[in-house]
Amino acid sequence: MKTDNVHYTTFTGWIEPPADVAPPLGGDLTCDVAVIGGGLNGMSTALRLAERGQDVVLLEAEFCGHGSSSRNAGQLAGAPGGDLQLLNLLSGKKMPGMMRLAEHAAHHVEDLIKRLDIDCDYEPTGNTFAAVSRGQMGRVQRVAKIVRSAGGQVEVGTSEELGIPRGFVGGMREIVGGTMNPGKFTLGVRRALLDSSARIFEQTKVTDIAGQGSGVVISTPRGQLRANRVVLATNAFSGEWDITPKHLSVPIYVIEVETEPIAPERLAALGWSSRSGLVTQHNIMENYRLTSRNSIVFGVRRLERGTSFPLPLKTPDPAIVEELAKGFATRFPALANVAVERAWGGWIAITSSWLPLAGQVGDNVFYSIACNGHGLAQAPYIGSMIADLIVDGERHEDPDVVWAKKPKFPRPVMMGRLGLRLVWMLDRFNDRINGSRRNARRGAELAA
Repeated sequence: MKTDNVHYTTFTGWIEPPADVAPPLGGDLTCDVAVIGGGLNGMSTALRLAERGQDVVLLEAEFCGHGSSSRNAGQLAGAPGGDLQLLNLLSGKKMPGMMRLAEHAAHHVEDLIKRLDIDCDYEPTGNTFAAVSRGQMGRVQRVAKIVRSAGGQVEVGTSEELGIPRGFVGGMREIVGGTMNPGKFTLGVRRALLDSSARIFEQTKVTDIAGQGSGVVISTPRGQLRANRVVLATNAFSGEWDITPKHLSVPIYVIEVETEPIAPERLAALGWSSRSGLVTQHNIMENYRLTSRNSIVFGVRRLERGTSFPLPLKTPDPAIVEELAKGFATRFPALANVAVERAWGGWIAITSSWLPLAGQVGDNVFYSIACNGHGLAQAPYIGSMIADLIVDGERHEDPDVVWAKKPKFPRPVMMGRLGLRLVWMLDRFNDRINGSRRNARRGAELAA
């Protein structure tokens, strides 16, 4: 696969930055509720609060949608993320609630797209847990059993039966969810927020958050904001302040890559009739999806851990992009001569439990972060539920499964650089073994 003329960006490949960036906070203000962070989580929280008549101010360090909200692969998941076999083993009683939350979150985003009239190329195709080997297919079948037992809607089949590329053995397709242009979606939510009664200050970096009496004081370079309550919706960036619970999450940098436009007849030859997004069953997944631009966006496969705050603004490592391209050529050998057109990356938050987390610190600090790569669906929904909690004083049952009773969390395991590299090496070892078995089977078939 050609990687000679890749356009590397520190933003995203889905959209251009907005031209109407709001001015920063200048001077001191007061409000009832302050929301820190202008991603889909924070914007959805502030928008729901504004729609319910609350006095809300949102502060964003860059511009709303600058982070992972607009940088992800655009796969709206209808099932929980992470290793579902392990989650079922450790948190089996939570699985029905996790499934309900995931499906309700996907439907919430679909409703949001319709209600706000957002043109984001949404296709309700579902997403497929795709198997690249017989071993992964066995894992898929076990996961499907867990999902169905928890009330999830999925179908299992071969690649032909599911309408996914023939280079995959088969998989499990989520009935709920689909794919979209996440940049367009994020800009649509941002436009609705700017048109609401919420006061939005972009280009406003929060330097400190501290309790003061019955409220909270939020410091910025040009002024302070005093609020009765605050919602921390900063995902991977929340480790900059002491008020954030320790070990809440680990910041991880992931990369997405997009091919050049591909001739429609070549895409049709893949057998990808469902247009479903794909997530492989490696320990560190690979994702693949078609776009309305006749390209394929793919990524992850390898994780880079952030080591200190503030997190740096990064461009993708060309060596990792090259590795992603080699993986693409393995999964899609008929497209091995297609060129990579652009590459981008972003910071996400991973928890030690691989579950999204929400909760409170005291009476007036709320947090909702770390959807572990499933934030496109779950972040807007959980943010809206926190807004309702602030207004009504009662929590909806869906967030109960991710609500932390106490803001105390264990240190994450295998999330250091060495641990992440070992997991990556295990995936590549299994790929080599599976590749050797495929070649042996093909040789036997030709000999016969």
